[in-house]
Amino acid sequence: MKTSPLHLRATRAAGFTLLEILLVIVIILLLAGAVVVFVLPQQKGAEKNTTKILLSQVATALDTYRLNIGHYPSEQEGGLEALSTKPTFENERLGEKWQGPYLKPGTTLDDPWGNKLRYQLADAAAGDGKASALPYKLSSVGPDGQPDTDDDIVHGASPAGAASANP
Repeated sequence: MKTSPLHLRATRAAGFTLLEILLVIVIILLLAGAVVVFVLPQQKGAEKNTTKILLSQVATALDTYRLNIGHYPSEQEGGLEALSTKPTFENERLGEKWQGPYLKPGTTLDDPWGNKLRYQLADAAAGDGKASALPYKLSSVGPDGQPDTDDDIVHGASPAGAASANP
């Protein structure tokens, strides 16, 4: 019995050749590379913008706290935690003035990289030699997680190389 060349051709056409499969894989890899090149920098920018917005929200809460209590929260009062949870005041009258929580429930005090925001009153932060327009220093250590580096995001004061959270 003789096999027909037409029958062989139909069987061969039913699958993909190795060259076609490799070409599809190369195209997929090129698309994935383009995503990495173009999307990841956008994500990093979004994380920095998110941090700037968070710092602005916390700064607004700090200002509201000061308007109610008469001073910014001290370390003894819990620092930034005093914005969410009523601190124990030495003076009962101050406790009566607390109108918090000053931050929305569920507001985290962590930046997008998982680092706690840093808060220091001006007298505690005065030793760094950097001028501040605010009576406190509020900042994020940035993506590298190390304090006092060029990628820090600072609200109010603008140390050399740091991105300011003020527009």
